[in-house]
Amino acid sequence: MAVSADEVKARLAQVSAPDGRPITESGVLSDILVSDGKVYLSITVDAREAQAWEPVRAAVERTVRATPGVTSALVALTAERKAGAAPAPTGGSSTTPVRVSGQAGHSHADHSHAGHAHAGHTHAPQPPADPQKEGRGLPGVGAIIAVASGKGGVGKSTLAANLALGLSALGLKVGLLDADIYGPSVPRLMGLKGKPDVEGRMLQPMSSWGLKVMSIGFLVEEETPMIWRGPMVMSAISQMLKEVAWAPLDILVVDMPPGTGDAQLTMAQQVPLAGAVIVSTPQDLALIDARRGIAMFQKVNVPVLGVVENMSYFLCPHCGTRSDIFGHGGARHEAQRLGVPFLGEVPLQMAIRETSDAGRPIVATQPESPEAQIYRDIAAAVRATLAGGRATARPAPRIVIES
Repeated sequence: MAVSADEVKARLAQVSAPDGRPITESGVLSDILVSDGKVYLSITVDAREAQAWEPVRAAVERTVRATPGVTSALVALTAERKAGAAPAPTGGSSTTPVRVSGQAGHSHADHSHAGHAHAGHTHAPQPPADPQKEGRGLPGVGAIIAVASGKGGVGKSTLAANLALGLSALGLKVGLLDADIYGPSVPRLMGLKGKPDVEGRMLQPMSSWGLKVMSIGFLVEEETPMIWRGPMVMSAISQMLKEVAWAPLDILVVDMPPGTGDAQLTMAQQVPLAGAVIVSTPQDLALIDARRGIAMFQKVNVPVLGVVENMSYFLCPHCGTRSDIFGHGGARHEAQRLGVPFLGEVPLQMAIRETSDAGRPIVATQPESPEAQIYRDIAAAVRATLAGGRATARPAPRIVIES
């Protein structure tokens, strides 16, 4: 039975705000988005009142989940610091804060979570000294690595899929999380369709080519536009990290959205990342954004495992002539300049494009090809860095939101 936004809103009239009014009359609810039984909404309150609203957020989520026709719910609590208001008081912290600017009255405070909460104070709590001991890690999951790029269109998702397969070929148990909320590509890359099973509150990852796979693309239709505000993006990533039965895994590879925004900060705060792989094409315009990506991960204490130059060169399949369509060597030079490892060059080849479009990744289906060997070499370099202890998951800094 299909459920409508009006039906969900009618149910929410039963939930009371801290002042006793029905929450539907309090002016804090966002539009209610419903997609194939999945319900998404956010509650926006003043940062000084966020603690009082967290039980309300939990009650809203319970009520939405209990509505007939609802299969899952994401309810985000986000706090706004009103223009001219003093920051909420916090305790001291020995970590260096990362400051993120936003428009007055629309800052997303604190990226820590309680359930699916995304608010609390304008200063995030001090992170634990050992994130794994304090429960920030994913039970049964070893290293978590992010594959990121400063801009879109550089082949990041293809690299993430083949890197995960390369790690699996080394004998590791590997998962692949498609955290690219706005443009999920992993379902097509891995040849997957359908929806994941749910057992209790836990989503069961789908399986392809020996990997455990999860993507927001399994939960929405391929042509559905993902018109989400920041808090909803953060809730979705939190759920795909913590409400998916990933264990047991040696490595979880996360295909990040391009850029340096909410998703990257949420990932850094939610789990102890063992490192990040940065993907860039050789030309200067792409390298400018790659620098930003490297700098962002360094600011949030995530080791940079290395840089990959994608679409590095083109070999004509007919005559074998090499053409440097986007230039060549820019990513290697940039890695050397910034003092981070250079992991390798991936050519612009029809075989990679054809296998990716067909949902038959080249490392899985043509493992002896020269292109697959390049991905396997990158995977081996990443594993060596992780095994050598040169990349250690460190607590993220507290994040300060400035209007």
